[in-house]
Amino acid sequence: MSSRREFLKKTGLASSLAFMGFSAFSASPKKLSLTIKNSPVVISTWRFGMPANMVAMKVLYNDGRALDAVEQGVRVPEADPAVTSVGYGGLPDFSGRVTLDACIMDETGNCGSVAFLQNIKHPISVARKVMEDTEHVMLVGQGALQFAIGNGFKKDVLLTKGAEKAFLEHKNAIKKAKYDEIKRSQEEDHDTIGMLALDKNGNLSGACTTSGLAWKMHGRVGDSPIIGAGLFVDNEVGAATATGRGEAVIKTSGAFLVVELMRMGKSPQEACEIAVQRIIDKQADHKDFQVGFLALNKKGETGAFAIKKGFQFALHNGSENKLIDSEFKI
Repeated sequence: MSSRREFLKKTGLASSLAFMGFSAFSASPKKLSLTIKNSPVVISTWRFGMPANMVAMKVLYNDGRALDAVEQGVRVPEADPAVTSVGYGGLPDFSGRVTLDACIMDETGNCGSVAFLQNIKHPISVARKVMEDTEHVMLVGQGALQFAIGNGFKKDVLLTKGAEKAFLEHKNAIKKAKYDEIKRSQEEDHDTIGMLALDKNGNLSGACTTSGLAWKMHGRVGDSPIIGAGLFVDNEVGAATATGRGEAVIKTSGAFLVVELMRMGKSPQEACEIAVQRIIDKQADHKDFQVGFLALNKKGETGAFAIKKGFQFALHNGSENKLIDSEFKI
């Protein structure tokens, strides 16, 4: 398994560290309020958001659209076999198959989504194709695969040797346990890359892509491909994305809730905190899982909050890229 440094070298990103202001230390989100007007901003979930942010920011530095930035950004972890919860390298489901979910949304309110997609390395690009070339929002399963192949996407084997080995090691335990009794490690619950971007024209877009929970039931779809749950963008107000237990986010229409709270005058930080509290108030088993929200408004202000300790996000404010420990409730 490649180290993160080797991955950056392979993708040609290492030479851009100085230019992109890369910084890999953690910091408090309260110290990162953004006040620079017309400055591009990218925010994304988890440590693998760091190299994703750099690619996205390159697009924005070149006066690209936020939509192009988020698509190109999340393609980085989608293609990285070392990332076991997104795209190629994702841990399989209960049956040993890798299934992918993704959605994308632009500044006009257009959106596209794919769910339960197999054998395609970049579901985010298929989701964009659905958005731009069909009258639909979501395609799923075999239909999504046929659409992807028909539009020139290459069919790939997504189960890496590392993911297969992990599955085989869990196989006996999986056979003996009911689905909801399977114990997942903290690393396996870090399931989604959600990315939000604000470009130089003041437009917002977002993307979200995942292989979902490890050892999930075959056919399970989480919040990541659902507009309003895992991702929502309103260019008049702001954008939000979610990570963690998808079922919990779906039950509260999490990303939509965060954006609506910003519409009512809440800051991105306040909106994320209220959305997390909503889950805590409504879902009695909230101590058994993690959910984190990210938000970005039209001013370039950001927010992040999680149920419990451990959620990290990457923020590039146009001058430096930082990995930040999110605030949390419990």
